[in-house]
This record gives sequence, C-alpha cells and structure tokens, in this order.
Amino acid sequence: MPQASPYKISVLTGISIVVANMVGTGVFTSLGFQVTDIKSGFALLMLWAVGGLVALCGALSYGELATALPRSGGEYHYLSRIYHPAVGFLSGWVSSTVGFAAPTALAAMALGKYAGSVWPGLPPLLLPVAVVLALTAVHASSRRAGSRLQLVVTAVKVLVLVAFVGVGLVVAVPQGLSFAPSAAAGRELLSPAFAVALVYVSYAYSGWNAAVYATGEVQEPQRTLPRILLTGTALVLALYVALNFVFLYSTPISKLAGQAEVGFIAGTELFGPLGGRLMGGLIAALLVSTISAMIFAGPRIVQVMGEDLPPLRPLAQLSAAGIPVRAMLLQTGLTLLFIFTATFEQVLLYAGFVLNLFTFLTVLGLFVLRWREPNLPRPYRAWGYPVTPLLFLALSAWTLWFIIHDKPTESLYGLLTVLAGLVPYALSRRR
Repeated sequence: MPQASPYKISVLTGISIVVANMVGTGVFTSLGFQVTDIKSGFALLMLWAVGGLVALCGALSYGELATALPRSGGEYHYLSRIYHPAVGFLSGWVSSTVGFAAPTALAAMALGKYAGSVWPGLPPLLLPVAVVLALTAVHASSRRAGSRLQLVVTAVKVLVLVAFVGVGLVVAVPQGLSFAPSAAAGRELLSPAFAVALVYVSYAYSGWNAAVYATGEVQEPQRTLPRILLTGTALVLALYVALNFVFLYSTPISKLAGQAEVGFIAGTELFGPLGGRLMGGLIAALLVSTISAMIFAGPRIVQVMGEDLPPLRPLAQLSAAGIPVRAMLLQTGLTLLFIFTATFEQVLLYAGFVLNLFTFLTVLGLFVLRWREPNLPRPYRAWGYPVTPLLFLALSAWTLWFIIHDKPTESLYGLLTVLAGLVPYALSRRR
C-alpha cells in the first residue's frame, strides 16, 4: 500500500476546517424559513444563541472523546467502541450517505441560487456541479494543497463577513423590530415552531465536529483537537449572532419570509441593487470554502470503515499522497445525486434530523465511556461535566421530538435511511 504523506494538519488549518464546515449554507439561507413562524427579534436571535450554546457543549464533549479515543472516523469510531460495531456502522453509513454528501449538495445548491441572483441567465446546475468536481480534483491530488486552499478561502470568508457586519451596522435603516425580551417572545421560545426552527439552526452549526473525522492527520491530536473544536465553534457563534442581527435590523421580515437567499436580500436592502448583486456574488464565492471543507473531511469516515470491514476495504485504499481518493469519489457521486434529484428544504430537514440523532448518541456515549472505562487515559476532560453534555442532550432530544411530531415525513425518511444501513452491515459481517 502507498505510504501516507508526512504532512500534518496544523491547529490553524484545523480551526479553518471547523469554521468552513459551519459557516455556509445554513446561515445564508435558514433565516427565511424561521421568520415565517417566529416574529420576535429577541426569539430569533435567541435561536442562534441557543444553537451556538448547544454546539459549544457538543464540542466540549467531543473534545474528551477525541483525546480518549484518538483515531480518525468521528462518530463511526466512537460509537463502534462505546456501544457496538453495528451502531458505529450505522453512524458511518449515515455520515457517508447523508452527513457529508447532503450538506455538500446543499452548499452547492445555495451557491447556484446566489450565483443565479447575480447572473440570471446562468444554468442552475452548471456552477454547483463544476465547483464540486473542481474541488474534488484539488483535494484528491494533494493534502498540502488542499489544506492551504482551505486556510485561504476560510480566512477570506471570515474577513468578508466581519466587514459586512461592520458596514451593515453603519448604513442600515432600522426596521423597528424589537430585540428586547417580552412575554410574547417568551411564549415563542417555548413553542413547537422554535423547536423546529432549531433544526435549521443546528444544521447551520453542524460542522463543529468536523476536525475529529481526520484525527489521525492532525498534529498532536490529543493536545490540539479540543482547542480546534472550541475555538472554531466560539468564533462561529459570535459571527452568526452578529450576522443575523444585521439581517433582521436592516431588512423587513416580510421580504425575508420563505426566501433562501437572505444574504442577497439583505445586501440589496443595505446597498441597493448593485450592492445586493455584489453581496450575492461574494456569498456564492464564500460557499466554495464550505464545499471544500466537506469534500476534505467526509471521505475519512469511509476510509476508516474500509479499514475495519473487508467488503469495504477498496474504499480505504490511499493514493501515493496518502489521500482516500476512492472514498472521495464515492462522496462526490452521492453529492451530485442530491443536487440532481432533491429540493433544498427537503434535503435540509432530512439531513438535520439524521445528524442530530447521531450527535445525540455520541454525546450520550461520553457518560457510558466514563462509567465503563473510568481508568481510560483522558488528556482532556469535558469542561462543566456533567452539566454541559446534559444540556446538549436535553436540547437535542427536545428538538428531535418536535421534528418527529411536526415533520413526520422527513423524520420517517431519515429513520429509513438509518435502518437501510443494517443491510450492508449484515452483508459485511457475513463476509
């Protein structure tokens, strides 16, 4: 088998992978779906604050798991070790079929929508497909080139969004939306609509765990991974709250309701038609960073599954540069399938439900591992244990319950996807 490249992912690159995975489709698209049922500025900002708090609690828990069980593969590795190989396989099945392919498709579809608002004559599928294929080619050729590309495009993304927030606060005409707490806002915080809206927000925050999928390629993972996860998540939390405040402060809710291109709409409101088109073009360009990060991280799960299960071993094969190219091509094929066959909102809710389910099981596994293996070396212990993981579990369970109740079709498809993974698992065990 070819020898892997000695190049290792630095702390800065790791943080950029986390930030790039998180800052993407969700924050540029989901506010339009939230404001259809939630009208309070305070409740809408609390959505993003609560979502960020949940992500931080999850990052603290994953930081401990990543240092106690240091191997690439993320939830697949953790759940196989903590519960049973079948649970780990189902997690890996979901990650390889939905967890990365669907969000990559969503980011590419959002890129196409934003590009279409700037250049109306552009064929809707041309740019998404071209970007996915081009980034796959870069990441399949060199880990060093892919890491450098990731660092540059993420730095540009953060700088552009910080500049947008700063300039937007200066030039915005306030819309009169109240951001102060009130009795009505309190009722909205406890409503089913708030819980379902948390699905969109939790999807926007998904990616805080991205670095754990490539644990084996990170410099000194037992020391640096917790710092990568927490720093990246905290940066995104601050950016999300500020960005959504500018969207709501500057743009009438009636114009945002039901629209996916909220960045373009807010940009038009702030800077006029030309400025809106420029903002739409910038956001389309920034989504390249998100697509790139997911194309990089996702195949590492399939690679680790292939190392453990003989029928999938061909997918674990590395190129001369130490890259799981076959696994990467599989993920790219699934991404293109989502782009060609599904609508944006269907993919978003479906992916959000399934991803929440397995992050819930993973954080629950922190308690199981501490009880079952109390003497296992833990270079990092989750800050605030047991309160922080319990808070994550409580909010995640609340959200999952309301999704099942309020969106039964998407929930059913998600559960069927999970159960479908039992077939290849049984076949692999028989082999």
